[in-house]
Amino acid sequence: MLYIYYQQLTDLWHPFNVFRYVSFRIMAGFATSLILTLILYPGFIRFLKRKKMGQVVREDGPKQHYSKEGTPIMGGVLILASILLNTLLWTDITSPLVQFTALNGLLFGMIGFIDDYKKVMEHDYKGLSGKIRLALEFLIVFGLFYWFYASAGPAIGWDLKLYIPFVSTRHFAIHLPFLIYLLFAGIVVVGTSNATNLTDGMDGLAAGVIITGSGAFVLLAYLAGAKLGGFDISKYLLLPKVDGASELAIIAASVAGATTAFLYFNTYPATVFMGDTGALGLGAILGSLALLTKNELLSVIIFGIFVLEAVSVMAQTIHYKLTHRRLIKMAPVHYTFLLLGWDEPKIVVRAWIISVLLAIFALASIKVR
Repeated sequence: MLYIYYQQLTDLWHPFNVFRYVSFRIMAGFATSLILTLILYPGFIRFLKRKKMGQVVREDGPKQHYSKEGTPIMGGVLILASILLNTLLWTDITSPLVQFTALNGLLFGMIGFIDDYKKVMEHDYKGLSGKIRLALEFLIVFGLFYWFYASAGPAIGWDLKLYIPFVSTRHFAIHLPFLIYLLFAGIVVVGTSNATNLTDGMDGLAAGVIITGSGAFVLLAYLAGAKLGGFDISKYLLLPKVDGASELAIIAASVAGATTAFLYFNTYPATVFMGDTGALGLGAILGSLALLTKNELLSVIIFGIFVLEAVSVMAQTIHYKLTHRRLIKMAPVHYTFLLLGWDEPKIVVRAWIISVLLAIFALASIKVR
């Protein structure tokens, strides 16, 4: 919003000219989301406790988690509110890229909120029906994607191609028909969202991976759309070019800032959980960033921990249906490590380390082309 009015503000006071620079707004987005969320969380946690919005632990879960029963849930409401406020404040809100990402985060967060509310009110960890939730999520992505591509996609250089990591965009890309890409877009956003939700099973686990992933997309989004003077960075680095994608770097920075503040209260032993509200909403934003910056396939590496968690659940389900035996002790896989005797903080910190290494490896693709 400030970007839209920066010229009028600059006329009043010249230093307001900084609002035109993406780099400044990236830093401002991170700082304001971090500070705002840090300040508001203590009061918000007390509010959740008064309303008895506590965690409902799954009955067949590890016994180590029974002590988490009643810990305030729905902490993701504040994370998403902070991100959306900073999106309004620091980005060009007329950008269809920004609108697509913000709306996905908001609508998926609303689905998560309904899910969390049902769990708390009915004291049942199952919450909203999985089939209904997935149907709503795919409908949201299909509708928003159709609007985005029809109204703005080709005009800003966004295409239906899949770019292969570590391969020059000049040499190879896979062009998909619209309907195939529409389905693919749904899988990217819905898959990332639900994989984030599956990972949110230990104190700080999902939050740490989200911070790493959003940090990587600050750089990727900036490079996809930024120009320095007349110098086109994406062309020089042989990256997919999307006009205006640098605005998404501000959203990614806001995600990193708000989630870092949340992690301060969510680290072991957690005093608040993000719940499905936060996990689904944040995952949808991350999936949207991967889709709109043309890093759909590279995101498989960046979100490697999310992928591992999701694959462990799918493999466990398929294996059990075929053999009536478990493939691993418990899915998602972080519960298996817990049942093997690993301490929860050890599992979480090791996942963070792997997540950082995966992000560094993925970012190396910028130069290895």
